[in-house]
Amino acid sequence: MFEGATALSLDAKGRLAIPARHRESLLAAAEGSLVLTAHPHRCLLLYPSPAWQPIRDQILQGSSLNKAIASIKRVLVGNARTEELDSAGRILIVAELREYAGLEKTVYLVGMGTHFEIWNEAGWKAQNDLAAEALSGDLPPGFGDLVL
Repeated sequence: MFEGATALSLDAKGRLAIPARHRESLLAAAEGSLVLTAHPHRCLLLYPSPAWQPIRDQILQGSSLNKAIASIKRVLVGNARTEELDSAGRILIVAELREYAGLEKTVYLVGMGTHFEIWNEAGWKAQNDLAAEALSGDLPPGFGDLVL
């Protein structure tokens, strides 16, 4: 289970070092490969391959004649790349994906249970601001009985 947000730095070649606290469990879940892809919210998603495969299969079942579904397919599946961690525990984020998500030097690796989101600094701040705003009003369905 991946959770928590960590500020990290991309190196000059666009590699991201996965924190040691996540590395072993990510490698175990990955069974040898990871999938890095774009998300429509302009962040990136990093999945262990076995966790990504059923999501990919579900996306691909949608009709390509529906413009919204076709667009989602293009973003999520069209940008998907199989990657591996190098011997130093880094993953390469190719230039096209860095550009898509606006990643520069500082990025946030955010654990989301089965996968990670990778945000640029401004995007992660904006997500936190949106969450604070959303929580100031009525809670979404299913969260009314949440106890923190």
